Amino acid sequence: MEAAPSEMNTIPNGKGHETAEGTTSSAKSPVDNSAQETVSSCTQNSTETAPSAAQTATETVPNSTESTTTNRTEDTEANLAESHEFLSPVDDKKTPRFTDFEGKTSFGMSVFNLGNAIMGSGILGLAYAMANTGIVLFLFLLTAVAGLSSYSIHLLLKSSGIVGIRAYEQLGYRAFGTPGKMAAGIAITLQNIGAMSSYLYIIKYELPLVIQAFCGVDKPSGEWYLNGNYLVIIVSISVILPLALMKQLGYLGYTSGFSLSCMVFFLIAVIYKKFQLPCPFEEFSFNRTITASLMNASVIAEPRGGIEAVVDPSCVPKMFNINSKTAYTIPILAFAFVCHPEVLPIYTELRNPTKKKMQHVSNISIAVMYTMYFLAALFGYLTFYERVESELLHTYSRIDPYDTLILCVRVAVLTAVTLTVPIVLFPVRRAIQQMLFPNKTFFWPRHIAIAFVLLTIINLLVIFAPNILGIFGFIGATSAPCLIFIFPAVFYIRIVPKEDEPLRSPPKILAICFAILGILFMIMSLSFIIIDWTTGSSKASSGH
Repeated sequence: MEAAPSEMNTIPNGKGHETAEGTTSSAKSPVDNSAQETVSSCTQNSTETAPSAAQTATETVPNSTESTTTNRTEDTEANLAESHEFLSPVDDKKTPRFTDFEGKTSFGMSVFNLGNAIMGSGILGLAYAMANTGIVLFLFLLTAVAGLSSYSIHLLLKSSGIVGIRAYEQLGYRAFGTPGKMAAGIAITLQNIGAMSSYLYIIKYELPLVIQAFCGVDKPSGEWYLNGNYLVIIVSISVILPLALMKQLGYLGYTSGFSLSCMVFFLIAVIYKKFQLPCPFEEFSFNRTITASLMNASVIAEPRGGIEAVVDPSCVPKMFNINSKTAYTIPILAFAFVCHPEVLPIYTELRNPTKKKMQHVSNISIAVMYTMYFLAALFGYLTFYERVESELLHTYSRIDPYDTLILCVRVAVLTAVTLTVPIVLFPVRRAIQQMLFPNKTFFWPRHIAIAFVLLTIINLLVIFAPNILGIFGFIGATSAPCLIFIFPAVFYIRIVPKEDEPLRSPPKILAICFAILGILFMIMSLSFIIIDWTTGSSKASSGH
């Protein structure tokens, strides 16, 4: 039958009914007219099964020979079955057709980039978080935050697939207009500036110690190359800025892979040191060589017998622990898993992008980081217990600042966080362009100027920031809940049509609960941190 192909071509677009009627109305033969009207009516009721449609067609054809009716019935049945088969995958899957950018980044490189965006300086504060929650409570919180992060990424990907947009700010615009766009852009800017500030703070604090150890300087006397403020500016200009000027995020896949390998080395060293350092540890001094030798000998001899009688109470791990410092734990964990500003840019540059493929990228990245986070926190805590500080590497330096392995770990961590800064800077620049230059095409001077201004502001924040814990706690308690919980949920509720998912449908109800959880989380975290600051206990727990 000749009219069927044209009808089939219009069906996948969801607008084929009127076209089919207009096409069949031009037929001249009565038999053809009635048969084609049958196909049109069956097409309008394509949700019905093919056999019932064929039966309708058989009953509608008037005064035709039995053989002609049978042949036309078989043709109609075959065509409708084929149309139904072709239509179903399109309606069910609703594959998004993105026209904003043709990605060329492979699956593996996308995993590296997203994993590098997740893995940052937050891993250095997790042992401190475990010391103030206990092992079991920490594991529960870490698992909950990881699962919630994966679910929020699912909401973002589904919303972007419906509207065909892979920009966080544009999702906000589709949901709430200009206020939604500005809210998303401001949250991304604050969150990632806080993240980059924490990375550069590590460079400011750790790089002078590494140089001091390599140069054998026991007591610095004001050398410029041991001044963290100078060093962080030098690193920003010589390393971070050139990488941040890359036109596309996918180019940083190799540096992200190298950055993750550095953090794997850090994890291996933390596990190794757990079985090398005694508990309680002794502070470093220049005249304790004999004492250290005797201590190591006694530690080696103790497992032979009698160790149960002399175990120090401070060296016993706690399964649960609640104190005033516990307020920092949830913000630190939330900050450690925030990768949502980078998800959609990475999705944009993914080769052959689909929601399922990008969800796999996210799940793999979160699972790997979850494992590394827990192991680093566990063995860091079991090494120092209650004496662990908010920045883990600082605790190692109290034992022996000239330890070769720890010096190598410091270099690895410095390399990792340095290579992470350009990844985190990309979404900030994109958010600024969406807010200030929404209709402008790519322009190199603007691209370079935004990166330079951002790095200048971040360097100023790092130089005057009081401590790394304050950055973790405050940023994690404000922008992180918005990006992880609130925005993905409310965007999803507004963007998904009510015809597909009514407001009282289970997915929408779950999204509403998710947004409420984010609001409660923000209020609780901010309240605890403000109380902690006003009582002055935050100074005691700064660790610096």
